[in-house]
Amino acid sequence: MSKLGNLGARLHRGEISYDFIGHRKIWYGISILITITAIVGLAVRGLNMGIDFQGGAVFTTAKNTSVSVSQAQSAAEEAAGHEAVVQKLGDGSLRIQIAGMDTQQSNEVKETLAEDFKVDPETIAADLVGPSWGDQIADKAWQGLAIFMVLVVIYLAIAFELRMAIAALVALIHDITITVGIYALVGFEVTPGTVIGLLTILGYSLYDTVVVFDSLKEQTKDLTKQTRWTYSDVANRSINSTLVRSINTTVVALLPVAGLLFIGGGVLGAGTLNDISLSLFVGLAAGAYSSIFIATPLVADLKEREPQMKALKKRVFAKRAQGTADDEEFTDSRGADLHDDEPESAAAAVVGPRAQTASRSRGRGRPSGKRR
Repeated sequence: MSKLGNLGARLHRGEISYDFIGHRKIWYGISILITITAIVGLAVRGLNMGIDFQGGAVFTTAKNTSVSVSQAQSAAEEAAGHEAVVQKLGDGSLRIQIAGMDTQQSNEVKETLAEDFKVDPETIAADLVGPSWGDQIADKAWQGLAIFMVLVVIYLAIAFELRMAIAALVALIHDITITVGIYALVGFEVTPGTVIGLLTILGYSLYDTVVVFDSLKEQTKDLTKQTRWTYSDVANRSINSTLVRSINTTVVALLPVAGLLFIGGGVLGAGTLNDISLSLFVGLAAGAYSSIFIATPLVADLKEREPQMKALKKRVFAKRAQGTADDEEFTDSRGADLHDDEPESAAAAVVGPRAQTASRSRGRGRPSGKRR
């Protein structure tokens, strides 16, 4: 852990860095490939919508029933005439979901299940869910998502700038698409808990992005008044200075969600946890990725299309080509001198410890007093 802390401190001070911006085409390509896979999976397999959205009946057996999940599924599908979803709950009871049923069909299936399970029909609870309720949930979810997106764009445009708002919006759409696509590929049932999970991950995804954007905003003040650093150089520094913080917050958030998904849903068999835990797990991971590899590089691309940033880039490259020393000092909000902290070329993928300049090392080691 101390090594990780030292790494984070060195990244923050600019002693080492990775060129995220310079490799942005690779990250764009990876994201496009993952997104296409998610869209194809969604188009081919579709979402496994729960009865909350389709309508149907839910049957719950008594606690600690002796009937196995496979036996219950076979009996339910035979009684209903189509597919049924069976889950074993934590108290040992079974939850049987059958879509597309009315009251009469529900009563008939209940009697058949009681006969197959050799139990009293009164020990099996039956609940009907109408499809109109599911439609209302879906409509409210879409409305909430649309309102959230609009508010995010407005807030980021005011707090930062419009280009950052656009980049953050693209990252959010990227995260939602990947999460929904993985739901289609895995085949997990989509329930109201899934919708809650999807809306929750938007905040987590936006958090990491705003942290990087805040650092970038502070470090690009009066950027055009110097001729040593382009916007991409400073954007790369912002990612590196917040990298370990983003990783730490994401890992801490993923650990309890992973416990719900793999321990609760997988080992303990609490299938009702899968709907919300999968959306949270995938969304948190995708959000951390998009804030580093998508949002900030996209901001750099958009900003460097501005005339003043294009002119700055030409001046910086001309200065580097001349190989002349630039004595200007561009100081960020923390008072860190970028002239001393950054390498001559920020395009290098990995930068090692900085060698001290002669001007800074000159005079060190001499005894105090007059020169002879």
